[in-house]
This record gives sequence, C-alpha cells and structure tokens, in this order.
Amino acid sequence: MRHNKKINHLGRTASHRAAMLSNMACSLIKHKRIFTTTAKAKALRKYVEPIINKSKTDTTHSRREVFSTLQDKYAVTELFQEVAQKVADRPGGYTRIIKTGNRLGDNAAMCFIELVDYNENMLKEKAAKKARTRRSRKKADASEVAPAAAVQEEAPVAEAAAEATEEKAAE
Repeated sequence: MRHNKKINHLGRTASHRAAMLSNMACSLIKHKRIFTTTAKAKALRKYVEPIINKSKTDTTHSRREVFSTLQDKYAVTELFQEVAQKVADRPGGYTRIIKTGNRLGDNAAMCFIELVDYNENMLKEKAAKKARTRRSRKKADASEVAPAAAVQEEAPVAEAAAEATEEKAAE
C-alpha cells in the first residue's frame, strides 16, 4: 500500500531525482527564473523553499546544511548574500509558477518558475497600481481648474526659452 506517499517520482530513481532537483535549484538561484515542466516545477518548489528559508539565518551550520543539498558553492554564496536579503521580510512563498502552455513535441505542460522578488515586470505593475487613487467629485472639479493655471504660468517660461535659442542662433 502507498498510503500517504504523495511525492511525485517524476519517472526517476531516488538518486536521479535528488540530483535533478539539486541542479534545478542551483539554476533557479543563479538565474532567478527557469523554464521547465509543471510537474518538475511543483516538485522543485517543495525542494527549494525550505532551502531559501534556511538561508535567512547566515550561520555556519545553515550554510553547511544548504551546501549538503545543493553541492554548488557559487549557488550557496549567491543564496546567502543576495537572495536571502531580498526575502528577509517575506514569511514564505519565495517562488512563483507561471504556466506557458504545452510543449510541441510531447504536449507536456510547460511553465516558468521564478523567485518572486526578482521579477522586475511584476514589481513595476505593483508600483503602478499603488499610484492610482480614487477621487471625489469635488476634488476632480478643483483639479480641472488647477491645470489651466499651470499652463498659463508655463507659457512665459516656454517663450523665454524660445527667445534664448533665437539669440544663440543670431550670434
């Protein structure tokens, strides 16, 4: 019986699966985003999130534990120096899976898995959403009057700049 054995074997032996997940975790840490199948990405998420959690405490013991799973000193250095500081205030959920459709050859479900704090496109969208505010009707009427006054004040500045360029051209 295989009761409560939920791990996805991914069609590999235990040693092959461990080596593959270790290599994928190193690639994710180094490149911040990798393209893989959805099943591997879900398995990788379960594998890499505890490792990132351990990297928040920079002690010799935690470095040795992480190195025993990753086996790549450059990835460990990157994880403890850069990634850990970006995710220091985040309580969990360090990765994001974005599905991209199916692969042409075998129709496997493909996706991106990325570190959440490193996607600049998503961070820009968050900043743009925060800039929007709701305004009441009274404030909207006042704001319509204010730009007209600003245009009148900017007109002499524009004329002065045009005159300055004409004087330089005359010389």
